[in-house]
Amino acid sequence: MNQTILYLECNSGISGDMTVGALLDLGADRQVLEAGLASLPLDGYSIQISEVFKSGLRACDFNVILTPELDNHDHDMAYLHGEAHTHSTHQQHYKESGDASHTHDQAENAAHHSIHSHGNDTACCSHTHDSDSDHHHSHSHGNDTTCCSHTHGSDADYHHSHSHSKGDTHPAHGHHHHTARNLQDIITILNQGAITENARSLAIRIFTILAEAEASVHGKPVDQVHFHEVGAVDSIVDIAAAAICIDNLHPDQVIVSALSDGTGQIRCQHGLIPVPVPAVSAIAAAQKLTLKIRPVEGELVTPTGAAIAAALRTGEELPDEFRILRTGLGAGKRDYPTTGVLRAMLLEPVTQQREHSILMLQTNIDDCTGEALSFTLEQLMNAGALDVYYTPVYMKKNRPAWLLTVLCTHEQRPCMEHIIFRNTTTIGIRALEVNRTRLDREIHTIETPWGMADVKCCTWKDETYFYPENDSVSRLAKQADVGFTEMYHKVQEIAQRLLSE
Repeated sequence: MNQTILYLECNSGISGDMTVGALLDLGADRQVLEAGLASLPLDGYSIQISEVFKSGLRACDFNVILTPELDNHDHDMAYLHGEAHTHSTHQQHYKESGDASHTHDQAENAAHHSIHSHGNDTACCSHTHDSDSDHHHSHSHGNDTTCCSHTHGSDADYHHSHSHSKGDTHPAHGHHHHTARNLQDIITILNQGAITENARSLAIRIFTILAEAEASVHGKPVDQVHFHEVGAVDSIVDIAAAAICIDNLHPDQVIVSALSDGTGQIRCQHGLIPVPVPAVSAIAAAQKLTLKIRPVEGELVTPTGAAIAAALRTGEELPDEFRILRTGLGAGKRDYPTTGVLRAMLLEPVTQQREHSILMLQTNIDDCTGEALSFTLEQLMNAGALDVYYTPVYMKKNRPAWLLTVLCTHEQRPCMEHIIFRNTTTIGIRALEVNRTRLDREIHTIETPWGMADVKCCTWKDETYFYPENDSVSRLAKQADVGFTEMYHKVQEIAQRLLSE
């Protein structure tokens, strides 16, 4: 079976909420995500998963909604880009771009109202939530002509509200965004959640990459770094959610494109800083991420997004040929002149050749018996050698000799050399590193008129080749009293008919 590749196309940047939205749209199990997040000892938030339109494209929006006392107003564009801002407090520098942009009435206590503006879209979604959330949204989306209104109760299809309050009984509750968390605090939270070990390890790796970047930027040891952005509730949820979704999809490889970021400056708790922001630059340098600067004034890549890309990435190059199995779009929320989505694709490589680096061990032997060499070959093959063969050669003084060649993996080298030195008269072995291109292959057992036969099926791009195994052909040829070549072709024809799609 072919491996699957997760491809993250970051032409509009990447952030935590965009990643989670894209993975959910790609097919990550929503119930698994909700159960995992609910198990974390973390309060002060709810999540909303909805369908929105960005540049006319349907996308999944993953939204972490903070309670009013924790809200950081991350999507107030005037505030982020240094213009006048009227909010009274901002205790984080910039949250992941996965929250709603908000404007608050100073007298507002029970209800919280937010307005999202998304480019030139004309579609809108208005949401009215029941009394459990007291949170109202009005979204304006660009050139889209679709308008939808949703009233959410406890059974809403596209809205999930998982609320946590100070009265919850989780053992580690009580951390709010005014309390800075260090890396160990966050690891403690993750360790207490009912999530898989793989998801937990991935989330910890993402936070570790962030901690190392913050330590580099602020000139402190990692254990002395106290997070403001990533220690906040919304960022913990974004990162944990991304790890849970990746674990649920379990791709074999993750390819990440160049990360497109903008220019200019953005406001953090210490003032205005340049884009790419220092934490993103530090992550890109340490993790060897490829950045691409676009003529957009604004932050397209958040530190959380960069850390997720670094933690997930196994490569940057797609195979020459592939099939797209599924596609998912995750919506961003800041209003920049870009498509505003992270596209995730699950791919299946079509090209079947595989290039592997292996070792070729060789030695010349002119004073060893045939019986010893035969025994050595058998021992080498039984030990797992990829191939063993002898070549007749002439050595110095015109002595007839044998060139013993063994193909093996790097890990097998000590074992192979031990067998050769122990069973032959050689006093030296050469080791050469070589590359081989290997076709994917499977052994199938088929039924023929003369009995069962094993056939090796090999694939090259879109072609499949059928090679009957020698032992099967020999046995059937003897039983049917026909020639080996005749039986070989009969079995090959049957295999091609039975096994071809």
